[in-house]
Amino acid sequence: MTTTPPPAPPAADKPQASGAPLTMHGQYIKDLSFENPRAPQSLIEQTQPQLTLNVQVTNRQFDAKTFEVAITIEASAQTPEKEPLFMLELVYAGTVSLGDLPQEAYGPMLFVETPRLLFPFARAVVANTTREAGFPPLNIAPVDFVALYRQQLEANGGRMPGIADGPVGHA
Repeated sequence: MTTTPPPAPPAADKPQASGAPLTMHGQYIKDLSFENPRAPQSLIEQTQPQLTLNVQVTNRQFDAKTFEVAITIEASAQTPEKEPLFMLELVYAGTVSLGDLPQEAYGPMLFVETPRLLFPFARAVVANTTREAGFPPLNIAPVDFVALYRQQLEANGGRMPGIADGPVGHA
């Protein structure tokens, strides 16, 4: 006796775009480095460190509407005598797709809105890393990504860094 397999379910059409201006596909630590060159002495001393913090946003385009956006956070602490306590570098990134947006909206979405979504997670990584290294957690104050974006536009002569003007890939 032969049996026939049940009929296959009807093929589903490709999922339709939700119309969302931004879709986050994933986020991840791309690079993390922490140095504690004076341990354990740095953990014994109870002096107020001098902190230096630098935050940058970059992107990399995969196709016309898909990008990787990365926040780079560099933090270091020194004693009042200029001896290093720690150095931290974090590259925290996310992969996003942009919806049907005009080209002029790409910059604000990639350099302001996406970093705003990624920042709380990057901030937590920095705080946890410094705490696990034996220091008080470094809680970074919120970053003004609008001002940072404007600085990047000025530095690039009004052009958005990392975004191709024409078709990308094999067009």
